[in-house]
Amino acid sequence: MAKSLNNESSKKGLTMADLLAKAKSSVRNLSLGQKVKGKIIQKLSKSLIIDIGGKAEGVVAEKAFAEAREYISKLKVGDEVTATVLVPEMRDGSTLLSLRDAISNSSWQIAEDAMKNKTEIAVIAKSVAASGVTVDVNGISGFVPASQLSKEFAKDMDSVVGKVFKVKVIEIDKAKNKLVLSEKEVSEAADIEAMKKALSSIKEGEILEGEVTTIANFGVFVKVKIDKTEVEGLVHISELSWGKVIHPSNVVRLGDKVKVKVLSVKEDRLALSIKNAQKDPWEDVSKKYKKDDKVVGKVAKVTDFGVFVELEPGVEGLVHITKIAPGKKFSVGDEVKCYIEEIDTKSKKISLGLVLTSIPVGYK
Repeated sequence: MAKSLNNESSKKGLTMADLLAKAKSSVRNLSLGQKVKGKIIQKLSKSLIIDIGGKAEGVVAEKAFAEAREYISKLKVGDEVTATVLVPEMRDGSTLLSLRDAISNSSWQIAEDAMKNKTEIAVIAKSVAASGVTVDVNGISGFVPASQLSKEFAKDMDSVVGKVFKVKVIEIDKAKNKLVLSEKEVSEAADIEAMKKALSSIKEGEILEGEVTTIANFGVFVKVKIDKTEVEGLVHISELSWGKVIHPSNVVRLGDKVKVKVLSVKEDRLALSIKNAQKDPWEDVSKKYKKDDKVVGKVAKVTDFGVFVELEPGVEGLVHITKIAPGKKFSVGDEVKCYIEEIDTKSKKISLGLVLTSIPVGYK
């Protein structure tokens, strides 16, 4: 060694100190958490040896090897990998490495490819919440919303924990660590395909017959049958009736047969209307009501500028504040006698005046 160093120093005019300094500078100083690139030079049953360009090799062993076993099984000698330093220098001089980040990057790539190619991937259920199931996807975390679980899974979500099942990727955002999956797109693929086909044949404005299957605060779900496929659509509370609706259960009951009008069809969402499947009461307003007619209605809403009076479901008139005597108070539900001052069918507006028992000056 000394001879070779002396030969090199004599050829280049370098001193022994220069050569030692040069050799020392070529050795990489590694630190905990540092990312290093290297080539695999040996695969063993319980360890992976990587040339990282240091004074000694890098080694993936023990727990780091166990957690990366599946990933390592796909690697071969000569492959380049990026690893993270766990222990810069062990007793034997080697560097202990982890492939966790490499596994993560590989897993994200697998998920992205699966979404692009619409292929299935296997996952393991880790935990369950009311909103869905958290799963392990090749070492990264994914989420299957409750709405993306098949009926069988949804029946007993707690029993899913620990099970391996297949899913499809429906949303991915690596920057936000977001991976959303669907189990039912695998287990109920045939049903979903049939539903999509059925939805594609439905046209906006079409009138269908269906059955009320679910009642919620925000509206009701109605099941309609297209050919031999059953599809559910939402009737929002505002689309239940031409009249004011306090709660959907006041208008329909479970199992009711109803006619619905298709408002929109978007992907797997069907928006329906019960009121629009019926005749708009304003179509007959000009026939039923005339100027100066006396009518009886119920207070539907009290505002700063007047009182809205419902003459029939879907038809309201306004008693302007200037037509109400000072001190006169109204509450929702009060029955009031009015007369019609003006009808504007185009704008769907009716101006009302109050029929008073004693008529003050300026009031009709």
